[in-house]
Amino acid sequence: MKVRRVINANATVTVLGGSLMPPPVVQAMAEAAAYFVDLPELYEQVGERIAELTHNEAACVTAGAAAAITLVVASCIGEPAQAFPLEAEVVMFASQRNGYDYSARLTGAHIIEIGPTAEDLQTALTGRPTQPAGGLQRPACVLWFAGAHYAAGALPIEDVVRIAGAAGVPVIVDAAAQIPPVSSLWRFTAELGADAVIVSGGKGLRGPQTTGLVLGRRWLVDRCRRHASPYQEIGRGMKVGKEELAAILATVEWTLAQDEDAQLAAYERSVTLWLDGLQDLPGITAYRGYPSEAGQPHGRAVLRFADGNRQQIIDALWDLDPRISVGTFRLADNEIALNPQTLQPGEDRLVLTALRHLLTPKNHHP
Repeated sequence: MKVRRVINANATVTVLGGSLMPPPVVQAMAEAAAYFVDLPELYEQVGERIAELTHNEAACVTAGAAAAITLVVASCIGEPAQAFPLEAEVVMFASQRNGYDYSARLTGAHIIEIGPTAEDLQTALTGRPTQPAGGLQRPACVLWFAGAHYAAGALPIEDVVRIAGAAGVPVIVDAAAQIPPVSSLWRFTAELGADAVIVSGGKGLRGPQTTGLVLGRRWLVDRCRRHASPYQEIGRGMKVGKEELAAILATVEWTLAQDEDAQLAAYERSVTLWLDGLQDLPGITAYRGYPSEAGQPHGRAVLRFADGNRQQIIDALWDLDPRISVGTFRLADNEIALNPQTLQPGEDRLVLTALRHLLTPKNHHP
């Protein structure tokens, strides 16, 4: 079997494996693989330690961030023993609807779209009459997506928390790709008052791609745990093994020990290397894009092609050995992006060399 290695100048995308685990995380995973344990006990103790590290009331590990959405929405609807009501609703801003809606809808909940104003949110939170008993059925929760690319057409999280809190409706923040900054682990919950924040374990944290975190209020996190494997509930198929539990704890410990400012500065050096090394090529405009494709606080180099041959260059980079993957998310049709976040030391120069070779006129065949 021959599967070519990929130099990832794209992003922490699932199709490329998310991110690369640092040695302490790999070691923790390998050590956990050698023993049997009481899995619920390990699950709970890992959650308690992660909560302590991240300044949250409670935490639990999930089988990725998409699974976390399902478990949190189920927990907002009710306890596992309670049948999910067909009329359960999740409020979302229309501008934030995205490909992960299905994770909420797996519970049977209906998504209620709202506009960008406070009045729109207040109206949705008022509830609607239930039949035949009467009374008001309030939404199970508000699901709000973090990131600069989700900001337009939605209220800021501070306003959402204030308005939903007054109505007694939980607020869930999906911040799956919002590390850096590492403060996303506690900012939305401990500082801004959201009931829970969801973070991917396999993106900016650099843990196993099959992990996610729910961080926030104890009542909600405890329910998530009861909805999840190994119990026979909606999350039974969203299993987290002892190896992932040990590894994600090591991941959080490792991440919190890093110098984030130094890391962001290193990203910017790679962006500068690319911009300086590609500016002189004919038919190419290179500029610094900010923030990243997921709204993270670091730049990326964006290349704009005048000759309409973007796809040819993307394909040529992918055909190399090792392959080179570049980004196209949220860009114009004639642009690609080079993201420094997912590169190993020295790979920024390999990307530059490959692009210069492909884009030099004598090698570039439209």
